[in-house]
Amino acid sequence: MHGMPPEDASASPAGGPAGSAGRGGDTDGLPAAKAALRRRLVAARRQLTDAQRAEAGRQLRDAVLALPETQMAGTAAAYCSVGTEPDTRGLIYALWKRGTYVLLPLLLPGGDLDWASYEGPDSLVPGPRGLLEPGEPARGVGAVASADLVIVPALAVDRRGYRLGRGGGSYDRALARVGAPVPTVALLHDGELLDEVPAGPHDLPVRLAARPREGITRLPSPLLPFGS
Repeated sequence: MHGMPPEDASASPAGGPAGSAGRGGDTDGLPAAKAALRRRLVAARRQLTDAQRAEAGRQLRDAVLALPETQMAGTAAAYCSVGTEPDTRGLIYALWKRGTYVLLPLLLPGGDLDWASYEGPDSLVPGPRGLLEPGEPARGVGAVASADLVIVPALAVDRRGYRLGRGGGSYDRALARVGAPVPTVALLHDGELLDEVPAGPHDLPVRLAARPREGITRLPSPLLPFGS
């Protein structure tokens, strides 16, 4: 969620291959397909060392900072990594130091995301579920709409732009408030850009995927129908 909360071992049992519920297809097996893929990806991430996650964070920081969209962004929405996610502390700090106004999420009881400003490492305070959150005043769930760049967590992204999160729906709600022209980038580990992830009608695509070794991959624009 900001990132995503620690791995949830209570995911529902899977029943079928991960890609069996593609977008626009039969969604009856969608939750099980997502849960199966989610478990596989989380298990792979748990094999990574702290040093590997830190190095992934450094490589992703450099890739995202080099993006023209990042360099032009006056306001960026990002997140504090947790658990096995690539480390985002360096990226957040670098954005802030270069003068970008950085928004970080506040997890609300219902799972939605409020937002507040990042004012340096000392501005972060403990939040729910072991997360770090900004201690500044909340600006409302709609504040993400003011961002010129939105950086989101993901367990995987596919070649169409669809992302697989932890299952809480927090970022689907946040992305629904972001204008289609705004660049949205998901931070991944290597091996997490897939040909297809299970996606349903309420899943929203991202425009870019960032991987440590491969750098930035531009994905189909959400302004156009996929396959066009």
